[in-house]
Amino acid sequence: MADNDKPTNAPEHCPGTQSEDAGKVSACAGCPNQTLCSSGATKGPDPGIQLVKDRLDQVKNKLLILSGKGGVGKSTLTALLSRAIAADDNDKNVAVLDIDICGPSQPRVLGVLGEQVHQSGSGWSPVYVEDNLSVMSIGFLLSSPDDAIIWRGPKKNGMIRQFLSDVDWGKLDFLLMDTPPGTSDEHLSSVNYLVHAGLTGAIIVTTPQEVALLDVRKEIDFCRKVNVNILGVIENMSVFVCPNCKTRSEIFPATTGGAKAMCKELNVEYLGSLPLDPRLARCCDAGKDFITEFPESPAVVELKNIVKKITKQCEMAV
Repeated sequence: MADNDKPTNAPEHCPGTQSEDAGKVSACAGCPNQTLCSSGATKGPDPGIQLVKDRLDQVKNKLLILSGKGGVGKSTLTALLSRAIAADDNDKNVAVLDIDICGPSQPRVLGVLGEQVHQSGSGWSPVYVEDNLSVMSIGFLLSSPDDAIIWRGPKKNGMIRQFLSDVDWGKLDFLLMDTPPGTSDEHLSSVNYLVHAGLTGAIIVTTPQEVALLDVRKEIDFCRKVNVNILGVIENMSVFVCPNCKTRSEIFPATTGGAKAMCKELNVEYLGSLPLDPRLARCCDAGKDFITEFPESPAVVELKNIVKKITKQCEMAV
């Protein structure tokens, strides 16, 4: 039984709302949902699917940023891509949705830590980073950045559905969704709603070493099993380029050929590689725009090439 099949106030041995035994077995005795479950009403389609579809109707490209491995720079890349797309064309409206419920980092990386989310009759208003770049994260709803979010699957899924259906994004050209590592609740919940709302596809992030590629292969398999279009793979931290002497060093050796070889093996688009620049980490901590701070960085040059490929992939996916 999936966790998102079990109400948050259900007893320990709940059979799940979609089960034939829902509301009928001894474990259901005393549950406040027993009458509803036994009536069969819970077996109908999730009303949230239509709500999300209606809300995202004006979003042209909906992109999931995924990785099976933690620590590969997925959140940093999400922020970089969003800034690069927004800066490339001021007429393009871009937004970031932070779906990493337990580890939200977009408020800090995008330089809007401490901002407040406002609610109106049309829903939650996202926080604006630039005139054409906005972000929504559970980080804005916490009393302190140090507050831990200790939630089981159903509550996290409910929060994701609320973000997708209740945020007043308006008309967007790109919505980039930063996800946690793995293939668990947040991913299943997001995909469940987004496939009905015209999900454009997924961008998968990895680093060159085999220990990361092992988990990224699982992420690719996950996408194929749930019918999510894979736009391509980005290899992050491919080499270290010294900001002073420009010497290139392999910090994470690609012992099995790196992302490029993996993409060829699995027949997935290779979008490019980003070199490691220590100035990027400092910009993320300070919430500064790395692209405008260090436009000459090799990482910025490669990033712009990757954005062109992503834009082309999105056009082909429509």
